[in-house]
Amino acid sequence: MKIIGCQYPIAWETPEKNFETIDRLLQAESVAPGSLLILPEMFATGFSMNVERIADLPAIPSYLASLAKAHSAWVIGGQVSRHPEGKGLNQALVYSPEGVTQGIYNKIHPFSFGGEDKVYDRGNEITLIEINGFMVCPFICYDLRFPEIFRTASSRGATAFVVIANWPDPRLSHWTSLLQARAIENQAFVIGINRVGEDPKLHYSGGSAIFDPQGEVIAESSVGEGLLSGTLDLGALEAWRSRFPALQDAHHCFRPN
Repeated sequence: MKIIGCQYPIAWETPEKNFETIDRLLQAESVAPGSLLILPEMFATGFSMNVERIADLPAIPSYLASLAKAHSAWVIGGQVSRHPEGKGLNQALVYSPEGVTQGIYNKIHPFSFGGEDKVYDRGNEITLIEINGFMVCPFICYDLRFPEIFRTASSRGATAFVVIANWPDPRLSHWTSLLQARAIENQAFVIGINRVGEDPKLHYSGGSAIFDPQGEVIAESSVGEGLLSGTLDLGALEAWRSRFPALQDAHHCFRPN
């Protein structure tokens, strides 16, 4: 499966400008039908706490659907919706090449250090979507620090994890190390798509990357705007899991005697 990730400076709370940036970046790339296009967390607004302003903007799902149809590609991108009880939901949306919603993941771990938990509710369900033979599991940014949800998804059949993020400079080395660790321990592909540029509080340097099930780098981005592309080989994953069946032991680690 071909992966194309878009890493760019997100214009603050201005969806139309971000749509234009994505379209410009993709003009330079030949997108094969059936590819998986991945956009960052809150790709159209930036990591804003202004739920009242950015929640449930109809232009965002409409754009994701049109992007999928225009390229005959799968698309994953982040948006904000309103929880029925009033807080926001930080979401990853998954669209099929026909522009139809195939899954919605609500971020399980709001970033309490940055105050996200004060305005965003937490999700409670892992989402798995079959894409080109892969079982793809999306997560969002801070989720990356919690290996138990990755292991749960792995036990349910996940073979590729997509982590969309607004992960800032001060902890960028953690981002890279954790992406690689999640790949190694789950014997799965891990794709991390981050942003670059500035928001009102922080600077971002990207570091988008794709790791294979042995933790080897398939592709990694530079520090600036651009596309990340690589290919996932399901046969290689299955061969590695068969040759080194560590996951068979993982599910027994804490079983009572």
